[in-house]
Amino acid sequence: MARKAAKTLAARNTQTLNRTLIITAAVHAVFLLLRGLLFRRSFTTRSLTLYLVLSAPSLIIQFWFERIGRPTYGAAPGEFRRSGEDLEAKGLTEWMWDVLYWTYICLGFAAVLGDWAWWSWAAVPAYSAWLAYTTFVGARQGMAGMAGAGGEGGDSARSKRQQKMEKRGGQRMQYH
Repeated sequence: MARKAAKTLAARNTQTLNRTLIITAAVHAVFLLLRGLLFRRSFTTRSLTLYLVLSAPSLIIQFWFERIGRPTYGAAPGEFRRSGEDLEAKGLTEWMWDVLYWTYICLGFAAVLGDWAWWSWAAVPAYSAWLAYTTFVGARQGMAGMAGAGGEGGDSARSKRQQKMEKRGGQRMQYH
């Protein structure tokens, strides 16, 4: 059974990586064709530098996905070695997919609207900073909640059931 799951993951990864490779090649080709042929006057060295610098993270991510996600096979036909990492994992992998997709969008904007559209790429670090901030605040609140759980015997330390029983005059609990 475990080999079946690994083979399913390998097939899914291969399909995802092949599709992503085609999309990446198409988006970059469209950008270069539009900027190089239709908007030739505005395609300067500065434009090319912006393109190379701001599309580099997506190309690095693409290479990383190929490295960790592409299944490996042995020398013998049909010999399966490794399925690769799950490319649908949450967390960092999910964030990297977001960066990849947002770069596609920015390439489209920059191809049609010009170099000033690269400013939309600033959403990536802004989004990352927001995620880091909300994670930090959530962790800090979680730690504060754990510290307050063993409180001094106030109402927040008692369960609703205990509070109802004490309200009715039932069994009183002693808190130390």
